[in-house]
Amino acid sequence: MTIYDSAKRKHPAIEELLSLYQYRDLIFQLVRRDLVARYKRSVLGIAWTMLNPLGTMLIMVVVFNHVFPGTENFAAYVLTGLISWMMFSQSTSVAMSSMVWGSALFKQIYLPRTAFVLSTILSAMVNFVLSLVPLLFILIITRVPLRPSIILVPFFMILLLAFSLGVALLLSTITVFFPDVADFYPVVLTAWMYLSPIIMPLEFYREILNGILLYVNPFYYVMNLFRLLVLDGVFPHLRTWAAASVVSFGVLVIGWIVFCKKADTFAYHV
Repeated sequence: MTIYDSAKRKHPAIEELLSLYQYRDLIFQLVRRDLVARYKRSVLGIAWTMLNPLGTMLIMVVVFNHVFPGTENFAAYVLTGLISWMMFSQSTSVAMSSMVWGSALFKQIYLPRTAFVLSTILSAMVNFVLSLVPLLFILIITRVPLRPSIILVPFFMILLLAFSLGVALLLSTITVFFPDVADFYPVVLTAWMYLSPIIMPLEFYREILNGILLYVNPFYYVMNLFRLLVLDGVFPHLRTWAAASVVSFGVLVIGWIVFCKKADTFAYHV
């Protein structure tokens, strides 16, 4: 006979991690559901994932190219920033609503709460991989050389996934108790986007408060790594990798612990 002793319960963060492994088939089905639901009624289907950032990039280039005429490879610069930002912003926004979608199941059966957030981030990462196709096209058109450093892009993707998941877990936890956060978050995203070197060149931000806006912006460390690998074609310094890793996995650990500590009470609030 198996006896459950609550006094010997593992730390919630560890329990949740073990549960995710046991429910890995559920995560796969949730990711599959998200992708199928997104493209099922779309005329363009998966092609929209490629055309969306490409169209946005064209608009940004036409508008801002006259403002920053000296920026080298401006189209590729904007697109690398856009696809990274879209993956992060869209996945964290959808993750908050995924908790509401799963609330009915929380009250009926046991499921790892993090599965809904994780599946959303993984779905967004699939879309990010697809968006690399138009990026490659732009790199070829603008004659940006493809250097060996590009083989390290998968490691950047791991950091982007970790950072997005950490922020999504934090936001999902806060939103359960304060639903108004979901309405205010798009405003925060808009401000965050313009405070990040996504469209405007790095020199523009370095001239503001001696670059403080860059150093206090956690997303900058992750996105900068992407541009170094793809645009500059260099193998980033160990300090660059360390900064991006500390930011990404630091946010993930904090978000995971906070989420798991509060997960048992979600059913009473959502």
